[in-house]
Amino acid sequence: MGTEEIAIPIGVLYTLTVFGSVFGGKFPTYFINKGMNPYDGRMRAMLIIAFFPLVVLLAQPLGHITALGDSGYWIPVILIGIGCSAHQAWSANIFTTVGDMFPKSAVATVTGIGGMAGGISSFLINKGSGVLFDYSDKTWQGIEFLGSSGKSIGYLIIFSICAVAYLLGWTVMKTLVPKYKVIQLQ
Repeated sequence: MGTEEIAIPIGVLYTLTVFGSVFGGKFPTYFINKGMNPYDGRMRAMLIIAFFPLVVLLAQPLGHITALGDSGYWIPVILIGIGCSAHQAWSANIFTTVGDMFPKSAVATVTGIGGMAGGISSFLINKGSGVLFDYSDKTWQGIEFLGSSGKSIGYLIIFSICAVAYLLGWTVMKTLVPKYKVIQLQ
């Protein structure tokens, strides 16, 4: 695939991501306008959003379907785009949650701490992915798992982690903060 040919799928991915960012941030207002308090509306919206990345689990198996010919990459592009869109929708809401729960004087600090944690986590998952891909390419070459072998199993593992991370994150948030209350700093 040449540079020109890859530009359109990348453009589709970014377009889907923009839709998730814009409309995902507005999504909780649907529940708030129905009478829910902002925390409950946001948490319900985030739970619904957390299910969308699960479609990424289908990207690799459906990408292996050879009956689709050369255009078979569109199914994974669309599914990964939906996952990216959900990620942006989640991000829009997680930043607003900080503003809802902390006093104005602490919002920037808490957001910065969250950004730092995200940066460190991103570094670790990228480093771990590279190690996993090297390991799976050398070790799992002859092993078949869900239609994948070798390095593809590494991608399957990483896609699985990314797909369930939002549901795990929502569960942690709801466990730590079961009911809305503004955090008081002393």
